[in-house]
Parts: sequence; C-alpha cells; structure tokens
Amino acid sequence: MVVGDFPIEVDTLVVGSGPGGYVAAIRATQLGQKVTIVEKEHLGGVCLNVGCIPSKALISVGHRYAITKDSDSMGITATEVKLDFTKAQAFKDSVVNKLTGGVEGLLKGNKVDIVQGEAYFVDSNTVRVMDENSAQTYKFKNVIVATGSRPVEIPTFKYSKRVLNSTGALNLAELPGKLVVIGGGYIGTELGSAFANLGSEVTIIEGGNDILAGFEKQMTQVVKKGLKKKGVEIVVKASAKGVEETDTGVTVTYEAKGEEIKVEADYVLVTVGRRPNTDEIGLEEMGVKFLERGIIEIDKQCRTNVPNVYAIGDIVSGPQLAHKASYEAKVAAEAISGHKSEIDYLAIPAVCFTDPELATVGLNEQQAKDEGYEVTVGKFPFAVNGRAMALDATEGFVKLVGRKEDGLLLGAQIVGENASDMIAELGLAIEAGMTLEDIAMTIHAHPTLGEISMEAAEVALGTPIHMIVK
Repeated sequence: MVVGDFPIEVDTLVVGSGPGGYVAAIRATQLGQKVTIVEKEHLGGVCLNVGCIPSKALISVGHRYAITKDSDSMGITATEVKLDFTKAQAFKDSVVNKLTGGVEGLLKGNKVDIVQGEAYFVDSNTVRVMDENSAQTYKFKNVIVATGSRPVEIPTFKYSKRVLNSTGALNLAELPGKLVVIGGGYIGTELGSAFANLGSEVTIIEGGNDILAGFEKQMTQVVKKGLKKKGVEIVVKASAKGVEETDTGVTVTYEAKGEEIKVEADYVLVTVGRRPNTDEIGLEEMGVKFLERGIIEIDKQCRTNVPNVYAIGDIVSGPQLAHKASYEAKVAAEAISGHKSEIDYLAIPAVCFTDPELATVGLNEQQAKDEGYEVTVGKFPFAVNGRAMALDATEGFVKLVGRKEDGLLLGAQIVGENASDMIAELGLAIEAGMTLEDIAMTIHAHPTLGEISMEAAEVALGTPIHMIVK
C-alpha cells in the first residue's frame, strides 16, 4: 500500500462514465447520495468518444456528400463536389469534444467526484483505483459497475495499422479507396454504408444467412437494395479465413460456396461483436455471479447476487445499446435509494443508421405469433406519403403489429427516412398501452413522415384512406 493511502469513503461508487455510468452518477446525486465516478480512459465512454456519436457524425457527412452529388432529379446539378476527409474528421471530433465536455460539466455541476484511473475490487466494499503514478483506496456502501464492452478480436485478424476495429475506422487519417468489412451486423453495415457514401469501394463479408440479422428480412431487403446502388458487394454465408498485410494494403481471404476467394483492399474493418469488460477487475474474487461470455447476472433492480453491487449496460443481458444502459442506470441509482424502480424492456427501441434507417420497438410479427398472440398487421409505404415524395426519400415502410382481439399495439418496425426519430412515437404508444385505433385517431400534422404511422394503423383497422385494400 502506498504510504498515506487512507481510504476515501463514498456512498455510491460508479465504475465507468459511459451512457450508463455518468447517468447513474447524476441520478444518484439527485437522490442525495455522495458519488464518485471512476473512468480509466475518456469521460463519456465508448459511445461518446469512439462509438455511436462519432459514427453518426461520419454517417451524416457521407449522407450529405452523397445527396450533394446526386440530386439531378430535383433539378440540382453540382459539379466538382469535393470531400475533404481531414475536415470531415475535424467536424466529427468537434461533435465529440462538445459532448464529452458537456458530460464533464454535468458531473461537476451535480457535485460528482471524478477520478481518473483503473479500478480493481478488493472486496464488496473496497476498490483500489490506480493510474500510472499512484493508487488510492475507496470504501463504498454501494457500487454500480458500468464498464461497457470492447470489440471482439478474431485470432486470424489481429488488430494492426490496416486491420481495424470500429475505433480505428473512425479515426482514419485517409479515406480508404477500398474497404473490406468482416461482419454484417449493425456496426459493420452502418460504417460500411457511411464509407460507401464517402466514396470507398466496400465489400461486406457476413458469416450468417443475411446481414442485419436482428431485423426482419423485409426491412433489410430495403437496406440491401440501397447498399447495392452504392456499389457495395455483400457476401453472406462466408467464412473469413485470414489477412495478409503490407505497408500499403491488405489481402483478405474468405470462403464462400466452397470456394476460397481473395480480395484486396486498403483496410479491413472487423465488426464481429463486442465483449463485456468484466474481466481482470476483481469481480470474480468478490463472488459476483456470471452468466455466459462474461455477462453479469442481475435482478430487476440491476442488483447482482452481491447485495450492494449493481451492474448495468453492455455487461448485463440484453442488447448492447446506449439508451438501454442509461435506462438501467436510473433504475440502479433509484434502487440504491430505496425506490421500487424495476427494469422493463417492453418498449426498448433498436435503431440502425443505415441508408435508409432501420428502427424497431416491441414485438415484430413473428415474435408476437411465437408468444401466442393472434395479430393484425398494418403496413404503409413511404412511396405514397407526400412529405417523403417531397424529400425524394420514398424507400421504406412503417409496419404496426397489434393484438387482434382489441388492437393493442404490440410492436412497430420502420425502414425509411428518419426512422430513428419516428420510432419514438410508437415506443410511447406501446408504453402507454395504446391501441391501433388510438394511433389512427391521433391527428398528425400534414405533410409529415409521421402520418405514415397513422396510415399504417388505419390499414391494420381496415379503414385506410390513401390505400385501396381489396
């Protein structure tokens, strides 16, 4: 022990400052707890620094660049449209810096003590926080573990200068002429789509039967159509075998349909999943119970089997989503304060920022049937919506799934322009126990994309105005 290392006592210790950790810390202080938050890298965690925020900024740049080059149908001809990738990266970094600075301001404004360093648990009430020069012991009554996740590394694709994870791809100094993406999940497809919009020649290699496996096939078909228009090659049921790297590029070998194929590129991006950061921080020694693959078991208040230890975000079961972590953060902080808050994932949305966007909330049609519901379904296309036509963004649809006996909304799926924003109304409808009739009878402003949800509800009820139903 370092001489003079007297333990510092806190009510609640939060480990990790991502969308789970910093929200938990703020909510805990609002409830009167004395809180210290520990972060070993950057305030804001993966999401704000090297994940959802920078990727969406780059996606936005790519989308705007692609639209600028291709708006002939609207009477706009732009000549010599140029992309300054250095400026694009600077824009992305400016967004990140504003948000991370905002998180620091919020924590300080709520009187949360911020500590930089790596945490290691000594027991269920003690942690050591170490940096390069020193170590400090903290005694806590309760702890919320929000350590997030990291990219999975394939043994035959070790990360290097030209073998990248999502962090490396977002920080490239140059735009790849050719990019190979291993993994067609939401991260790989989002970034693959973004780089294709920016002008890269992209190949996506996916081991499963299709890309974007978490979404309905009729939704992903629209995205695949858009990717192919951008020149993206999609290879499914393929196995990535290995990579040869030189100073100037890579050669990726994969197997598909029994044939071994090689493809050359400037970089290869590996996006085959994320691993929870629960190893080597002392949780096992504390007796915390784990499920498979490093996932921590929790109850409905985010409490582990060790009564004063809570876990949230990517390190517990469920989708690895920032908004899920923030939601769990509030539940954990409130549970520590004696509130009866419990997690309920009834209407947690999932969004993929492809082109067009995908969004889903609640149950899809097959899931509802698998759970024993007799359903009624309403589907309405963007193609006949006035606002979508005016935006020249007519690809996609809204699909609503209701319980047949009373029209209770069970789920919603959207593929199309601004799907990420449109899904919020339908998530609220599910949370509020609303029916298809409630949505159909809600007056939506005209002309807006939001009308499509109303129209889909009318289709499900059999009373559509702007669609002829036989």
